[in-house]
Amino acid sequence: MFTGLVEALGTVRSLTEEGDAKRLVVEVPPAFLEGASSNNWLGDSVAINGCCLTVVAANGVLWSFQAGYETLAKTNLGRLNVGDAVNLERAMPADGRFGGHIVQGHVDGVGRVAAIDARSEFADYTFEVPTALAAQMVEKGSVAVDGISLTLVRVTATTFRVMLIPHTLAVTTLGRRKVGDEVNIETDVLAKYVAKLLAFATPSGASQ
Repeated sequence: MFTGLVEALGTVRSLTEEGDAKRLVVEVPPAFLEGASSNNWLGDSVAINGCCLTVVAANGVLWSFQAGYETLAKTNLGRLNVGDAVNLERAMPADGRFGGHIVQGHVDGVGRVAAIDARSEFADYTFEVPTALAAQMVEKGSVAVDGISLTLVRVTATTFRVMLIPHTLAVTTLGRRKVGDEVNIETDVLAKYVAKLLAFATPSGASQ
């Protein structure tokens, strides 16, 4: 599980096709190595732009991940290029502080930056998303955009708006995004469960 609080930016150093999959080598910050040798991270989960991937090789600050065809089809990882920055968050430890919201690292789909309205050091971002994803969002609720836990300011049938503080713009990829860019979207898992339960509810309110 993740919290949507991005720890650092990584840099894509290489991309290799492996049949229907792709191997990503990401340069991680040296702080990611603190407290353990690189080999200790093998098998660990890391959210890359909000997508949970497994460390399959670690050579110093160069960590390798494999993204399968399903991941490449439903996220923006398939459109990454060498040199791109990516948001990084390691899985939350059991005794960690829960500062964001419940983020599974299971991306629901891809949205697009529809508008950016700069307000001094702050900025309002509007994203266009499929209606099925917008239906799982509520104003003042939470959403993960490229793995970043954000509060929903406004939601319509096909869009949502968030306000970004200077810190978020500086330390995540959103500060580099432009109108038209694709972003990974994960809606609140609680909304998914509620929608599923309501879909199977009888008119009397008792579940089938």
